[in-house]
Amino acid sequence: QPWQMSAEGSLSGSGCIIEGHRVLTNAHVVANSVFVQVRKSGDPGRYAAEVEFIGNDTELAVLRVRDKAFFAGAPPLPLGELPRRRDKLEVYGYPEGGDELSVTEGVVSRVEVTEYTHSGRSLLTFQTDAAINPGNSGGPILKDGKVVGVSFQTLTEAQNVAFAVPAPLSDRFLEDDRDGTYHGVPDLGIRWDSVENYAKREYLRMKSGVGGIRVSDVVFDSSAYGKLKADDILLAVGDTPVADDGTVTLRRGERAMFTHLISRMQVGQEVKLTVLREGKEMVVPVVMRVPSALIPGPAYGQRPSYFVYAGLVFTPLTRNYIETWEDEKDVPTDLKYLSEEGLPSPERRQVVLISHVLADPVNEGYHEYGNLVVASINGRRIGSLQDVVEAFRQPQGGFHVIQTESHLLLVIDASEAKEASPQILARYGLPADRSPDLRE
Repeated sequence: QPWQMSAEGSLSGSGCIIEGHRVLTNAHVVANSVFVQVRKSGDPGRYAAEVEFIGNDTELAVLRVRDKAFFAGAPPLPLGELPRRRDKLEVYGYPEGGDELSVTEGVVSRVEVTEYTHSGRSLLTFQTDAAINPGNSGGPILKDGKVVGVSFQTLTEAQNVAFAVPAPLSDRFLEDDRDGTYHGVPDLGIRWDSVENYAKREYLRMKSGVGGIRVSDVVFDSSAYGKLKADDILLAVGDTPVADDGTVTLRRGERAMFTHLISRMQVGQEVKLTVLREGKEMVVPVVMRVPSALIPGPAYGQRPSYFVYAGLVFTPLTRNYIETWEDEKDVPTDLKYLSEEGLPSPERRQVVLISHVLADPVNEGYHEYGNLVVASINGRRIGSLQDVVEAFRQPQGGFHVIQTESHLLLVIDASEAKEASPQILARYGLPADRSPDLRE
């Protein structure tokens, strides 16, 4: 239920002391936390800590420990640079199986853009064969005494395949925090496809030897919205050319997806994109913004939005909602499609669901309904949860008329609904008919 918190649990991870009497760790170690303590190797004491900044998108968090005794005899670790393939590494942390500090060694296997499980964002990582296990999360990976990465996830179906948030993204995260607010990792906001096929290149009027990718969609309210167009060919990001497969040169002998150039920038920063539009090359300045998505998330540290009227529970479709199914195969097809392919528009910034129905005589016949995408209420097209609130203020001929995208029709007597709604809230123990973000 969107108004109820789940049971409390505990989780442990690793971290390292950095400049400013702070601790750097993983976001997933402290996401949704209500109480945090830290311990130091060789010190039996526990010290209260608080999350100063958290970047769920980039899997990093900074903790502040008020008791300066925690830092006694522990100088901060400096940040290094992006390591290269075959560089030797040391991994520090507190994996399961013991209480003392664990140190393992390995090498860098590859450097590339990988999906971060915690956020669903695809960002730069490096892979290592060092032994990393549950509990290592947030621990530092060192090369020559400097932090070059932060352990954050492993590939469970393979052996000795672990990933780290690389130092450049840690640098970006800490720079983002300097003004006291974490703004997030920006996103260009396009969908694209490759132009490796020779006929496709000729159709798009691309010259021989020129690389680039075709823009297939521009996401509403994104960085590129109003700047790029469908069928534009993105030739370069800044001074870096983009290849036909969407990769750019990372270093000599190494390539990575062009998106990593965007993810290392800050929100509000401008980048000049070179594009080919209708056969003409031009430079388009674009100011970086956070991602725009129809189905947001996953989100952490936020309670779900909801609105309950006549026992019908309305809530936006989010990735957190999708994750309530234990098996992805059980997610309704229309919800899965929207979560993977849906794009926002000026008319639709959210997908609103009737998640379930709190049974009452006023909604008899609808008790088994759930996971229904709302199309309109009382003739008003629903593009956000706020639209639902407004629509119920104007019944049609004494009735509330609800249409779903699967063409179901729900009709409720308006006067009975007004009388029954407070009783339903009391019977089911709801604190309010809507979440705090919707209260006037």
